[in-house]
Amino acid sequence: MGLLSFAKNIGSKLFSKPEEAPAKISSHIEEDNPGISNLEVGFDNGVVTLKGTPSSQEALEKAVLMAGNVEGVSEVHYEEVKGPVPAVKVEYYEIVSGDTLSGIAKKHYGDASKYMQIFEANREVIKDPDKIYVGQKIRIPLVS
Repeated sequence: MGLLSFAKNIGSKLFSKPEEAPAKISSHIEEDNPGISNLEVGFDNGVVTLKGTPSSQEALEKAVLMAGNVEGVSEVHYEEVKGPVPAVKVEYYEIVSGDTLSGIAKKHYGDASKYMQIFEANREVIKDPDKIYVGQKIRIPLVS
């Protein structure tokens, strides 16, 4: 089982009571389903547990980020995907003050104009490339 930590006091506000969290987070993930079937979401004191059948490692990573970038969530526990190694390796990146997707692309790829690659890799988490927030975690596909 894997674990990813998040900033608990930032992100999309989906629920106001802890008992609402599993259903609201599940609906949030299924709305832009990155490729998870039989999704089950648990929630206990800020910790989300994801279970299901991801179509790929990328689908699992996106679901984890979707669950983690929710206000009130501090950690996401998830089952690792068994099988072939993903074709694209990724790095997780936490947005800091002053960041833009083009700046992050410049830092990671050496070319600010490649910001759309980062946006496309995070379309389920970032709805508008001009609207990212401090503390948000995203995937950076690594170029070999």
